[in-house]
Formats: sequence, structure tokens, C-alpha cells
Amino acid sequence: MAFVSVNGTRLAYDEAGAGPAVVLVHGDLADRRTWDDQFDALATDHRTVRYDRRGHGDSETPVEPFSHHQDLLGLMKALEIEEAVLIGNSGGGGHAVEAALAAPDRVAGLVLACAGVPGLPWPDSFIEQARARVGSTVPDERRARYRSGGGADMPELEADLDAYATAHIRWMVAGPDRTEHDLPQEAWDLSVAMFRDRLRREWTEPQHAGTLPERPAHERLGEVLAPTLVVNGQSDVPEIQEVSRLLGSRVPNARIVELPATGHAPQLERPAEFTALVRGFLGEIEAR
Repeated sequence: MAFVSVNGTRLAYDEAGAGPAVVLVHGDLADRRTWDDQFDALATDHRTVRYDRRGHGDSETPVEPFSHHQDLLGLMKALEIEEAVLIGNSGGGGHAVEAALAAPDRVAGLVLACAGVPGLPWPDSFIEQARARVGSTVPDERRARYRSGGGADMPELEADLDAYATAHIRWMVAGPDRTEHDLPQEAWDLSVAMFRDRLRREWTEPQHAGTLPERPAHERLGEVLAPTLVVNGQSDVPEIQEVSRLLGSRVPNARIVELPATGHAPQLERPAEFTALVRGFLGEIEAR
């Protein structure tokens, strides 16, 4: 692990390998550990970088307004990466799209695994599911205290972290019609651990949320120039699957791959299959 100063903060990252550059961008529930398999595999013939987004893992907590995609581009600049394929899961995929819109000459391609699109409103059905399956695990008054970052001294903190993290990972990473028993044990354990670590920081440290560009990405998908591979897990939350299909239909040079019996983190649940998809896509780009 190393650190680099980007936009006034310190970001933790790992780098290995040589060749065309690949940058791995984790989702909102995770940190750079989500890419353990892909990092090692891709580094055999690519310059491979993974990092903790601001407020995640070993990177600093955001104390002033910032944007995740500018951190991503700033990381590339600091590491002297002129162009890279960006591989993003969940919210990290959305920030990769933002980076491709902001600096199209620096993004050689996109892999968007169960990605979100920043600024795209979630439908009521998604919000209701989240409240029923996740929010209900912690009483409203305590969740309000946690949302302000003031939960460090609350006696219920550890139990609430366990309940909330487990419920959220069961709903989203496994999928709404599955349970933890449908995931490899190591994928389940790591997913819960990563999100629990993220929650602890969010609930005990006041911090700023990331800001969106003036024109949100979902209004500009037709402007994405990079060749794009969209990976959809068919056991993911249905509303997230709709976002994958939106990306697949609106990004001009995109194709979508459907993975059956797969939830929100194909890089963890099906690492070999996901890495093979990525390798095939990288080969297509590099053959052009």
C-alpha cells in the first residue's frame, strides 16, 4: 500500500505490473479489497492500480466538498497515467462514467459492473425496499444520530453496525431473492467486513458527501465515447439491473453481458468468470 496526495487529501492505493493501464474503482459499500482477485490477475500483463475512494478503506475522510470522479482523474495524473481502462463496480462504475465524460481522452474503455449512475433518481420501489429490508434494522432516532456522524459514544453502535451491514449486504450483494448461503463464504465475509468498516466511519465521523457535476451523468450517457462493457448480475436488485440496461442502451459503444445467478458484486461472487470477461474486453481494445 502507498499514499498519494490528490485534491487536498491522501488516497491509499496499490500498484503492480506493467503494460496498458487499468484502474479499479470500488463501489459505495466496499473498498479496494473488493478487487483482490482482479488486481493480482491483471497485474501479470497490465499496469494495474486500485485505490480507496475518499472516505473508504485507508484513504482520508472527506472534510470539505469534493467529487469522486475528480479524485479518480487526479489519482491518474499524480501517478502519471495518461490513459487507462476504468473498471468500476456499483457507485464506482458511475464515477468512472463521470470521469469518461470529463476527460474522454484519458479513458480508453469502461467496464461497468452492476453500476449506478450518479444523479439518477431511484424509483419509489427501490427506496421502499431499502427502508423495509435495511433501514428497519436500526430505529429511526438512532439512524438520525448516525447520519450526522455522531454515533461514536452510542452503546448500541456495534450491534447496529452488525445488523445494518448484514441486512444491506444480504439484500444487495446476495440479491433480494437470495441469502448469504448463495454466495461463496469468502465473498460474503469480505462484503460484510468492508461495508461495516465504511459504515463505522460514516456513523462516527462527520464528513462531506461527494458533489455531482453541473450536468449529471445520466443526462449525458450518449456523449460517452469510450468502448464500454456493461456487466449485469441477474440476481441483483431489479432497479439496479434497470440501470445496467440503461447504460447498455444509451452509451453509444456499449454491449451488455448478463450473468445468471449473480448479485451486485460479480468480481467477488464469480471472480474467474468476471476476470475472463475483463481480459477479453481489454484484448478487443488493445487490438484496435
